[in-house]
Amino acid sequence: MTATLEVSDGVGTILLDRPPMNALDVATQDRLRELAEEATRRDDVRAVVLYGGEKVFAAGADIKEMQAMDHTAMVVRSKALQDSFTAVARIPKPVVAAVTGYALGGGCELALCADFRIAGDNARLGQPEILLGLIPGAGGTQRLARLIGPSRAKDLIFTGRHVKAEEALTIGLVDRVVPAAEVYEQAHAWAAKLAKGPALALRAAKESVDAGLETDIDTGLTIERNWFAGLFATEDRERGMRSFVEEGPGKAKFL
Repeated sequence: MTATLEVSDGVGTILLDRPPMNALDVATQDRLRELAEEATRRDDVRAVVLYGGEKVFAAGADIKEMQAMDHTAMVVRSKALQDSFTAVARIPKPVVAAVTGYALGGGCELALCADFRIAGDNARLGQPEILLGLIPGAGGTQRLARLIGPSRAKDLIFTGRHVKAEEALTIGLVDRVVPAAEVYEQAHAWAAKLAKGPALALRAAKESVDAGLETDIDTGLTIERNWFAGLFATEDRERGMRSFVEEGPGKAKFL
């Protein structure tokens, strides 16, 4: 297997396992889609960690495999490539990327699919496709610009340069920098905390933010309003409000 899904404490860890650099070949791309769909289906998975191991997150696509593809082959494959990453981005549960070492090209694009990114102090991120005469093809031109703004995204995409962890934090490409040895532990702790929260409300929050970013403010407010009202039909809402009234804030326990 090029990637696996391991579950503990309500957290599903999608672990890339293609030594030495976790190059994202076609088989790994397809496997990521399968695991994202499995994590979406499983009730025992309430939050997700994306992890490449202690040394490297993912150093990008398998260039030798790509070199053998012509235009016709890539016309067919590019949709499947994007669909695999979109499946990760659309997991309706909190997702955190635990980034150690290189997260380049497709590796950076995979991290962009997460809701939150915790990077080791040894992390290096970037979109170097321009150095191959290409552009990012797994969502990099879209998700990166939405995350850090078009000007900063163009800087990284036009130059192909790598950014170290501290610069990535400064420009908003990652959300926290920790010692490399603590990356997975902290990512799992973040996910485990959210895994104890109200699953439907978390799903509603994620879908409201993500869908709202793709549309105008009025449509976004309609999406928010519909989710907000709909949550009044859930047991989690009853449990949360009852606990607040009887015990005070922050003490509710959700199933």
